[in-house]
Amino acid sequence: MFERMREDIDVAFHNDPAARSKFEVLLCYPGIHALWLHRISHYLWTIGWIILSRFISHINRFLTGVEIHPAAQIGRGVFIDHGMGVVIGETAVIGDGCLLYKGVVLGGTTIEKVKRHPNLGKKVVVGSNACILGNITIGDYARIGSGSVVTKDVPPHATVVGVPGRIIKQRKKEEQETMLDHGQLPDPIAEAIMTVLKENSKLKLRVKKLESALNLSSEADDAASETESEIMTIFMKNYKDGDGI
Repeated sequence: MFERMREDIDVAFHNDPAARSKFEVLLCYPGIHALWLHRISHYLWTIGWIILSRFISHINRFLTGVEIHPAAQIGRGVFIDHGMGVVIGETAVIGDGCLLYKGVVLGGTTIEKVKRHPNLGKKVVVGSNACILGNITIGDYARIGSGSVVTKDVPPHATVVGVPGRIIKQRKKEEQETMLDHGQLPDPIAEAIMTVLKENSKLKLRVKKLESALNLSSEADDAASETESEIMTIFMKNYKDGDGI
């Protein structure tokens, strides 16, 4: 028991740059407190003490802000950062070394008494407020971006963002240890718009050459085209900066 507790403290200290000492982690990190209380409730659940296990789980939620069903299976080296608002359902399985940020939900999508919660592989990173719903599998070393809603299986080493979640990157095996940078998530919508704008610019150039060859262009058309380009440039800059139009 004490070996597992030391391991949990080491994992938290390694994953949180705000930690100043292991003693601070021991006293002030609700994520590891939630895991310790869950192990007690999980043991009681396995031996059939259902009401007591659920009551301890309820106390765990009150004390830490983390709700973990006693039946959920959690591996070694898991770290729940901050913890507030995390919900882990009854049939959820979390592999070794996973990292969950605040507000993460591992939820179900049916009221039937079947396997209805996700399976997380090894060293999966789930960003803040992400929801993983249903009996799906998240592959080893996968990364789920903050605020994403995932309802389909995710292959190993993939990065998923958006609502609904979409795979936007498939990393190589040698990159598997690289942690998720929450401030540098790709934006597939912006990338798609930029691709369309580039193709539109190419088409405008070709049309302009044809008009010049046939002597059909006018100064008014050229001015309108330049104005449209300026508007789209400003829009894309503000979109990427998050400032609006």
